[in-house]
Amino acid sequence: MEASPPPETSSLRSSEPPPGLITVLDGTTLRIRLQGRIDRSTCSDILERVPDCFRMTSLETIEIDFSETTRFDDYGVLVLLEIRRCAHRLGKTVFLVNIGDGVSKILGLTGFDRMIERSGIDRPSPPNALIRLGAFVIECFQNAGSVVSFLGNLLLLFLYVLRHPTSLRYDDTVLHMRTTGVDALPIVGLISFLLGLIMAFMSSLQLAQFGANVFVASLVALAMVSELGPIMTAIVIAGRSGSAYAAEIATMGISEEIDALKTMGFDPVLFLALPRMVASMLMIPILTLFSDIFAIAGGLLVGVTMLDLTPVTYMSQTVKSLRLFDVLWGMLKSGVFAFLISWVGCLRGFQARGGASAVGHAATSSVVTSIFLIILFDSIFAVVRSYL
Repeated sequence: MEASPPPETSSLRSSEPPPGLITVLDGTTLRIRLQGRIDRSTCSDILERVPDCFRMTSLETIEIDFSETTRFDDYGVLVLLEIRRCAHRLGKTVFLVNIGDGVSKILGLTGFDRMIERSGIDRPSPPNALIRLGAFVIECFQNAGSVVSFLGNLLLLFLYVLRHPTSLRYDDTVLHMRTTGVDALPIVGLISFLLGLIMAFMSSLQLAQFGANVFVASLVALAMVSELGPIMTAIVIAGRSGSAYAAEIATMGISEEIDALKTMGFDPVLFLALPRMVASMLMIPILTLFSDIFAIAGGLLVGVTMLDLTPVTYMSQTVKSLRLFDVLWGMLKSGVFAFLISWVGCLRGFQARGGASAVGHAATSSVVTSIFLIILFDSIFAVVRSYL
């Protein structure tokens, strides 16, 4: 591995400067000039002379000058590392100046920066806090622009699908309805049943003191239908299907399948995102309804086995405490949560860049962002309902 000038005549070789280190002191800066051939044939002699360059203790910075280097290979990198090691031991800063293309190529091929990192030599200091803050703000604005752009594109395409229903890929939509809804029913049902059971048991400990066991049914029904059913179902789907949306689309982007769709004239958002969004908005409200039913069943089990309530009494109190508005309100919330989950999942998938690690990052970011937005919008719904 060697960087060398074009072939030379014998007369030019005779005028080539002798190899070695030339030290020039300029105030508190020591310039070490690597002269001539810095390669396998001269490396050992030059390495012996390196410690002699650091006998002056008043130095602050050291410059390594490549302006007179005629030949440089991977043995020259050993010379640089030795100079950097000696400088680091004295707490001095080293700079490389007048680096030619040949030297730069050798440094890149040998991984010179990684060698410096492993050897413990100080890296250049990172940007100060103000610069990092500015870069963070700029990145936030750029991300906000891409988020708003994707949201607008998604909504416009959704309106387009409403006007042109045949443009929707129904096979993919049905497939995602099965994976998002039918396949998720067991885990949603189990969690809801246990949640209703726990709520009934814990509330009965307090209500039993007042002889109000029958109101356990009202508490479970209202809490699940209005709040816990929609939000719990949405969180489960965000972790189960939202992450899958992000991972699938991110994988397609990394493998350049999305670029292939664009080349063939397909809109990736219409082709990939709309079926997932439609499937989510259809299935998550239905899952929420099943979640409410399973939770009420869990409360019924506690009421019958521990509170001496009959099934008829428990269900009668449940129906009496619920209104149609409560059920429709929960369905509306779950529809909004479904849109948020599918939107964020597809957005993170399209934003993924890089290798395999980008897929995991997209999935993780999708789940975290979805859960945050679910809780945020649930609080907004709570405030709105207080005025209804």
